[in-house]
Amino acid sequence: MTDLETRPAPPRAGALRRAAPALLGFAAVRALGLVALALWSAARGSSAHTLLTARWDALWYTRVAGLGYGYEVRLPNGDVHSNLAFFPLLPWLERLGAAVTPLSYADAGLVVATLASLAAAWGIFAVTEHVHGRRAGVCAVLVWAVLPVGIVQSMAYSESLFTALAAWSLYAVLTGRWVTAGALASLAGLTRPVGAAVVAAVWVAAIASFVHDRRAPAVDGASAWRRALGMLLAPLGAAGYVLWVGHRTGKGPLGYLDVQAGWRNGFDGGYAFARFVGDKFTSFPSALAGVGLIVGVALVVWLYVVCVRQGQPLPLLVYAGVVTALALCASSYFGSKPRLLLPAFPLLLPLARALARLRTPRSAAVLGGVAVASAVYGAFWLNGSGPP
Repeated sequence: MTDLETRPAPPRAGALRRAAPALLGFAAVRALGLVALALWSAARGSSAHTLLTARWDALWYTRVAGLGYGYEVRLPNGDVHSNLAFFPLLPWLERLGAAVTPLSYADAGLVVATLASLAAAWGIFAVTEHVHGRRAGVCAVLVWAVLPVGIVQSMAYSESLFTALAAWSLYAVLTGRWVTAGALASLAGLTRPVGAAVVAAVWVAAIASFVHDRRAPAVDGASAWRRALGMLLAPLGAAGYVLWVGHRTGKGPLGYLDVQAGWRNGFDGGYAFARFVGDKFTSFPSALAGVGLIVGVALVVWLYVVCVRQGQPLPLLVYAGVVTALALCASSYFGSKPRLLLPAFPLLLPLARALARLRTPRSAAVLGGVAVASAVYGAFWLNGSGPP
């Protein structure tokens, strides 16, 4: 399905019923992960609730919700960690949740992440069902749920919220709902810097659709205006926040890049990551980790190649390509890269298609075994180095 013609969405009646197996399976996997985390944390004397709501980025988001922007930490080496690096949609929702309920900002963030993860699962199902059918849609959601870093889907982080907005924006593109696609892309751009991937998908798909219409004029002339409006809306969220940061810091349109530089984040084409991997081969034990990293990157690249060969729709290829490039070629903390790849769900569609071809007992056994392993790993990971 590499052609650029959109297909109408299936009737809304029964949409939840069609997605129910995927959502129930996703909820079961997430519940298994939380039970494993609770048991592991209790054995270590730590708090699962704290691990989910009050560590790493979750703390930065709640500080933005409670104190607004302007908080920063100056490190002994001169680096400046500013909360301006964190996009505002999740803190806004945390503040709203705390205002209308008795919840704290942290707990409101956890509720937002939980609801967003279900919305993301539904969006992934909708996209995959539209492209490959209902059975593959269920498998895609379950594969996304059982990823080794799937525990992040249950944390007060912005990955679930972003993935939900991205998935539904892509679904809107695939079904020709351009204004909806642009509005959701704008919200995704207010959630994470990688919102640029959603904007790119909307723009490339819209431009390709315009080219297609020039060759075979569309019957509905109003569709061109809707496409143009969707393109106009898509970058407003990300551009608005970046320009606001530049104004606040007094450093102009590129001020946000200076904020990221204070965190030693930037795009270097993967040079820093390659050096990090190369340094693993200086001793035998760490060399095994280096081999694992190379295999992991090769797997990601291979999955993308398979997506291209299987004729995945252009918006999905653009989105997954940009998310993957930004994750692997950024100079950010290297332990974050698996988490940064979490929204790149189109990469999982080849695996979903393969599972969908298996008989139900066999695919259930495969996914069940991986779900247990993922739950154990997530509990171990979050009680250890965790997702920075």
